Amino acid sequence: MATVMPEGENIQKAIKWISANLEENSNQPINMVIEKAVFKFDLSPKDTEFLMGFFRNHKK
Repeated sequence: MATVMPEGENIQKAIKWISANLEENSNQPINMVIEKAVFKFDLSPKDTEFLMGFFRNHKK
């Protein structure tokens, strides 16, 4: 099953940034990395919810 990628350059950059951070240090709490990305890329609450679900589903 494919995941629908949201439109918007900032959310796509955030996904790449979070993925790279987790690859570098997989011991980081995902919530903290997502929180940093939200501020770094100025994301909306809806984008934040998407990121939480995206990384929760892909971690398994």
